[in-house]
Amino acid sequence: MTDDTQDTPLLQEPRLWQNEKWTAKIIKNDDDDGWAVAMYKDGESEAALIGPWTMGRDKKNPKPLDGNAFITLVKTASEFVRRSEQQLHAQLHQSVTVNGQGPKMGRVTVLLDIVPDEDSPYATLTAQDEGGDVLAEIKVEAGFKLNRQSAQAWVDADFAKPGSLKTRHLS
Repeated sequence: MTDDTQDTPLLQEPRLWQNEKWTAKIIKNDDDDGWAVAMYKDGESEAALIGPWTMGRDKKNPKPLDGNAFITLVKTASEFVRRSEQQLHAQLHQSVTVNGQGPKMGRVTVLLDIVPDEDSPYATLTAQDEGGDVLAEIKVEAGFKLNRQSAQAWVDADFAKPGSLKTRHLS
């Protein structure tokens, strides 16, 4: 894996710098009279990150991009994208460990994997024993809330479909 900051820039213009993975483009800031810099990852049509940019000495035009600024922008944009991807992964893949039924079952890890399909999103709820073997797996709504209580209730109900948990625990 190569470091994004070590790539040789392909383009070096006062308002546009580019390497094989990133493009920095100075744009007019719509919110005021100032300037902004937009960072585009190669192949993406929307900016991964937009931030304020410094005015030049004439207080009218933007300060030109340079090598050090470009390296800093690439590092910042790369970190922002990495954190966004980690946050999305954490939202789509959750897990909770609870006690199984009786001493034979031991600890059970319940996993929720959300599939964010545009037409019909759904999630898969999976129970695994301590060795990682699958004990149960069912399809649930994408909005299913996994927490210690819902996981324990599913395990205690012998892995019955979560919608049926409410009626089982009323009596």
